[in-house]
Amino acid sequence: MISMFNFDSIINRRGTNSYKWDYGLNKNNKDILPLWVADMDFEAPIEVIEAIKSRASHGIYGYTFRPDSYYNAIISWFKDYHDTEIKKEWIVPIPGVVPGIAFAIQAFTNPGDKIIIQPPVYRPFYEVINELGRSINPNPLINKNGYYEMDFENLERIIDKRTRMLILCSPHNPVGRVWKKEELERLEEICSKKGILVVSDEIHADIIYKPNKHYVLTSLSEKFHNNIIVLTAPSKTFNIAGLQIGNAFIPNKDLRSKFKSIVHSQHLSMSNIFGIVAAEAAYKYGKNWLINLLNYLKNNAEYVKKNLESNSEVKTQIPEGTFLMWLDFRKYNFDIHNTLLQNGLWLNEGKEFGKEGIGFERMNIATSITIIKKALEIILKVTK
Repeated sequence: MISMFNFDSIINRRGTNSYKWDYGLNKNNKDILPLWVADMDFEAPIEVIEAIKSRASHGIYGYTFRPDSYYNAIISWFKDYHDTEIKKEWIVPIPGVVPGIAFAIQAFTNPGDKIIIQPPVYRPFYEVINELGRSINPNPLINKNGYYEMDFENLERIIDKRTRMLILCSPHNPVGRVWKKEELERLEEICSKKGILVVSDEIHADIIYKPNKHYVLTSLSEKFHNNIIVLTAPSKTFNIAGLQIGNAFIPNKDLRSKFKSIVHSQHLSMSNIFGIVAAEAAYKYGKNWLINLLNYLKNNAEYVKKNLESNSEVKTQIPEGTFLMWLDFRKYNFDIHNTLLQNGLWLNEGKEFGKEGIGFERMNIATSITIIKKALEIILKVTK
């Protein structure tokens, strides 16, 4: 099927200093197919491209502040797309979601404090906690035949007097869960009662497949607003991660002030000119592009699941959100990751996401179906 937005088109990204296509193993081996790093192989919406071109044509790229139209675009997007109210005063611009996590850790915890994460989970969660001298307090997800749930009973058990924060991945990377409202409410009830600050990474919030619905954490109830920080960005949604733009939503004034003080102390309050322009254009004009993207990604996911489960013992689920698939290779008793590499396919090794990911691989499906088919040929070859 040819998309009206031409998602089938294969765009050569080699030679562009692409982290995904030119870095690491790809630097010396152009035959490896990289489906690991979580960016897409699709052009950004044309409105974003034209907005960047228009700004670039001015020829002067001095210090820039964010206009009201930037904030209005964010507020309108979350109202229209997520049916949730975001107030302008809540918005704190940040360079990206992972820097936002680092700011929150520095603002609200001390070295040696415990921070809860729910593995298998995005590797930078581990890295930023360790690099800042805090302690990881894991609350592993429960794997029920490939469908993951939060372990609320264990969560209550592991919170102690040194526990200060929980970093939530919503939607969850890599397992693709979109948390139900009642799951988020139960999480918040526990954390609010125990005085635990919840920092919610919602970078994949727009990549949701029907009938699933993403709930921005601030939308649950105002009673939780005293212990919530939501981190967002248009980067995954519209494939503009290289422009280093994001936003924190912090309803509580005191939390917001402390968070801002860390951002300011590191002189990171200003953003890339083109990031500001691109984010505003994406939120204003990108909805139709996104709707078509989601249809394409869902078809890719269904194709992967059908072919793997019909022709191998690899198990997977259609993700509820994100453009990532979590492939279960535990039926095979050989080094699947390096075998795939030797045969020309680079996925994320599951153990990067914690010991709970051993035997799994994460696959980025945000690429042409032609590339997906090549990747499946390699997987089926090594698992036959």
